[in-house]
Amino acid sequence: MTESLGQAAIAAGGTNYTAISIVASVMVPICAAVALILWNYYRLLRHRSDAVAMASYRKLAEEAVVNMAEMRADMAKLAEHVSAVEQLMRDVG
Repeated sequence: MTESLGQAAIAAGGTNYTAISIVASVMVPICAAVALILWNYYRLLRHRSDAVAMASYRKLAEEAVVNMAEMRADMAKLAEHVSAVEQLMRDVG
């Protein structure tokens, strides 16, 4: 009988390290590539969500600047009215 070493190892109940090493040398890079792809995908999703949040913060900051400008204008008008009332009180009293 002419049996190869692999068949003899299987028939003898031993471990076929050649087959294990071939499967491992194929599966390890594939699993590593899948893990790397998934990691980069979720990192991209995180960056997208950060970009959306930053855009909303920018919009909020722009609205705050506009509101502050309006408030300054209102405060200036109020200061004019208060000074007019003070002047009127000085003239009367």
